[in-house]
Amino acid sequence: MDQGISIQRLIESRKQGIDNSDNEIISDSDPQEEDNFEQIEQVRGKLLVMEPKAFEFFIRDLLVHTGFTEVCVTRYSADGGVDVYAKASGSMWIFGSTVVQVQAKRWLHSVGRKEVAELRGSLQPFARGAVITTSHFSKAAINEAGEEGKNPIVLVDGFKLSKVVIDEGFSLG
Repeated sequence: MDQGISIQRLIESRKQGIDNSDNEIISDSDPQEEDNFEQIEQVRGKLLVMEPKAFEFFIRDLLVHTGFTEVCVTRYSADGGVDVYAKASGSMWIFGSTVVQVQAKRWLHSVGRKEVAELRGSLQPFARGAVITTSHFSKAAINEAGEEGKNPIVLVDGFKLSKVVIDEGFSLG
């Protein structure tokens, strides 16, 4: 299992004292504590077999399902790193009308610092950014996403994404 390999790599890298590397994998979820870990991994497996363009449309549909409005997928090539645009709806009262720009990564390997920085550089003024992946994020990516003095980027790994699909009762078609 990809998650098991990720956890093992995380443990090994910490033993070696590697710090702030795009090779170190961080997981904020403890899958052993999750009752529905098997179901989450089944959902994640279905996401991994999607074509990349289909994954972008899946993200669009999930955003609509969870209350975002004016959601659209960008052109497949020359999209500047932004795959999906959306607006927070009025029901998200504090963030209503906030533009959200998403980069969708249907990957097995970790998403690194470079992808997070590229998305930040592509954001429209006052837009919020999110990287959503089927995999996980390196420690360097997590540090980049929350670096002080920069517009924060929301990171959603494959475990969290699959859990949202399940919790929201969203059908994978």
